[in-house]
Amino acid sequence: MYSSMPKVLHPIAGEPMLAHVIRAARALDPARLVVVYGHGGEQVRARIQDADIQWVEQSEQLGTGHALKMALPALPQDGTTLVLYGDVPLTRPETLKALLKAAGAGMAVLTDIVENPAGYGRIVRDAAGHAIAIVEEKDCNDEQRQIREINTGILALPNAQLAGWLGALKNGNAQGEYYLTDVLAMAHHAGVRVGSAVVPHSYEAAGVNNKVQLAELERIYQHNRALALMQAGVTVLDPARLDVRGELLCGRDVTLDINGVFEGRVELGDNVTVGANCVLKNVKVAAGTQIAPFSVLEDAIVGEACKIGPYARLRPGAELAAHVHIGNFVEVKKSVIGEGSKVNHLTYVGDASVGSKVNVGAGCVTVNYNGVDKFRTVIEDNVFVGSGTLMVAPVTLEAGSTVGAGSVVTKNAPAGELTLARARQVTIPGWKRPQKKS
Repeated sequence: MYSSMPKVLHPIAGEPMLAHVIRAARALDPARLVVVYGHGGEQVRARIQDADIQWVEQSEQLGTGHALKMALPALPQDGTTLVLYGDVPLTRPETLKALLKAAGAGMAVLTDIVENPAGYGRIVRDAAGHAIAIVEEKDCNDEQRQIREINTGILALPNAQLAGWLGALKNGNAQGEYYLTDVLAMAHHAGVRVGSAVVPHSYEAAGVNNKVQLAELERIYQHNRALALMQAGVTVLDPARLDVRGELLCGRDVTLDINGVFEGRVELGDNVTVGANCVLKNVKVAAGTQIAPFSVLEDAIVGEACKIGPYARLRPGAELAAHVHIGNFVEVKKSVIGEGSKVNHLTYVGDASVGSKVNVGAGCVTVNYNGVDKFRTVIEDNVFVGSGTLMVAPVTLEAGSTVGAGSVVTKNAPAGELTLARARQVTIPGWKRPQKKS
């Protein structure tokens, strides 16, 4: 991966690959979750902090069989162990359930049938079609190299036989490693039933060894998410240009334009429209709201029938009531804006309480920070704030007040009155503008 980050922490849909694998495993309601880690393991443990995981260190990387042997003390004496891989992130729980069903009380291997099996271990079957061995590519003879059914590495193994099988593994192969796949032949010779299941989609068993493969699986994941959204009634204008990096919940008649990025938990109500090139993270948007292109919303709550953007930014703590307009190049942070209010142009509203039916003109700023502390601005109902106004917090604009354009308001504006706070215009006769020397 050419990275200081352990491979299993590289993200698919904004989450480490290992997190996807753990989620799939947890969907099976396992008695135990055991993660074997090696190089970079401390970074992995710091990133994946699920309380129900048992961590096992493999200080020497001597193969998959050795890795499972390290985990053996953490496993129960009975039941079935499902072996998964931290760099194989797209295996579905349904596929794993089919594998466990194929194992029954014995063992089973998840296989794939591919056009080009080069580099993979081959599934060797007897005349009756039963899997009897897995032979790695470097150990294959000419006949075995022609086999197109390959081992994905994902196995279901009976715990009662694990200790004996793992203890009998040898490393007399081209790699000098202890292959976990050798247990299939052991099971066959011991008369243990060996089942198999073919993976429905090759990408479910695809591992990641470089950034190209990581990007390929990212697009497969996103394409599947887009298909699921469209099947649920969402209009996705271009499924190839959608990124869901968390949980996206949509009501009826939702429309998503191109290049949208949805992170964390995002809820979109009925008839919500999200324009092109928007980013929404941990946002709840009520029905009928329109989000224009190039808008960024994070940790915000948006009421019904609002209009946001283009080029708007809602920062954490922004809460909009119904029918609010937040226009182009407007930033709202840690502020509540009441029903029917409008902040349409080139304005910053931070640490403020804004009432209903307020109009804030272009280029206004709530001056909320003195370099040390943050202060709050209160704008009550039906206030009109003229363009270019600076409101130096803490300050209150009382209900129905009007503030003239270009004012610097440092004291409360009385209810129902016009407040002006600007210097008197002066013209200096005879003044000459400086000229550059020729």
